[in-house]
Amino acid sequence: MIKTIYRKLFKRKPDQSLDWFKEQFSLFKEKTKEVRFECSEDDLYPCLNDSTESTGFDAHYIYHPAWAARILKEINPVKHIDISSTLHFCSIISAFIPVEFYDYRPADLNLSNLLSQKADLTQLFFESNSIECLSCMHTIEHIGLGRYGDPIDPDGDLKAINEIKRVVKKGGSILFVVPVGKPKIMFNAHRIYDPKMIIDYFSGFELRKFSLVTDQNDFIDQAEINEGTAQTYGCGCFWFIKK
Repeated sequence: MIKTIYRKLFKRKPDQSLDWFKEQFSLFKEKTKEVRFECSEDDLYPCLNDSTESTGFDAHYIYHPAWAARILKEINPVKHIDISSTLHFCSIISAFIPVEFYDYRPADLNLSNLLSQKADLTQLFFESNSIECLSCMHTIEHIGLGRYGDPIDPDGDLKAINEIKRVVKKGGSILFVVPVGKPKIMFNAHRIYDPKMIIDYFSGFELRKFSLVTDQNDFIDQAEINEGTAQTYGCGCFWFIKK
């Protein structure tokens, strides 16, 4: 029965880890003194890859929202605009700061202090020089590649960058995150940028801070631009101020 459940859930033949699971299940039944929950073999759900010495995580998506949250605490804006960053970021930040979240594929979020609506990053409807604080993280690299239903446009990323530059007011902040390393397109997933390209694209802005998640999943809070260039698939975190 356990083998049948395993095949149904994982669509593959049982392996040695199934023996470990069977032993764990038998031990659990032996130690059960009082039956408080129904526990039948029909409800088995083997999780065979989680018994590790340390907790694994996606370094890009753990570090860059944490980086941005710390900067937002420092800025303490009246309102924050987020364009298509991870939903975990905007939903948590909205507990402390009013947030407007916009995405080409709008998210049906229902939380206090959070507005979630549709926007095309290549044609933002905000007035020029109107936004105090904006984030666009792990997003630009996808635009124009069609992955998320957006039109194919080799220059879609540049159009989007120009739009977020346009809408931020003088002295305002942009928290910007993209993959960094040797420049290339991994179609239709994403682009990878030399961080020097990003600095060039943000002409008219001051780079207040550059942080980096390396290929080894280390986080460098105060990184050198050349360190970003040396990566294969790093995560470059840029804090820009409009001059």
